[in-house]
Amino acid sequence: MKRVLVVVLLITSLQIRAQEAEINQLMDDWHQAAANADYESYFDVIAEDGYYLGTDESEVWTKGEFQTFCEPYFAQKNTWDFHPKRRKVFLSQDQKMAWFEEVLETWMGPCRGSGVLMHDGAQWQIKQYNLAVLVSNENIKSYLEILAREKK
Repeated sequence: MKRVLVVVLLITSLQIRAQEAEINQLMDDWHQAAANADYESYFDVIAEDGYYLGTDESEVWTKGEFQTFCEPYFAQKNTWDFHPKRRKVFLSQDQKMAWFEEVLETWMGPCRGSGVLMHDGAQWQIKQYNLAVLVSNENIKSYLEILAREKK
């Protein structure tokens, strides 16, 4: 009985590692698709009911709204090139839902991406992605001053 349990735990652990590797590759490819202005590959990863949250308060988009916003950038090959410095992936017990957080090097400085993915039986798809600019604790006061100036 103990051997069976050990085998089951080993298989589950290997499945989880494989899913994590698949998600890491998907996210790396997704960021690269943006850098390459590959519109189709970039948006194929986002679920039809997917949601994108950008760094600006107004940037709350459905997939369709995000596509409309991005079309000119992709058409002009004037997209963004984000490089993950690290990423942590978490899986639900049934391995059909995943969530992650990542730190990115971007033209805006360091950012954090986080999101939720669902497996639809065939592939992982992004249900929600949230991009946030990181501000160090030492710079919060300056950041708050910027926000106060923007309100005026």
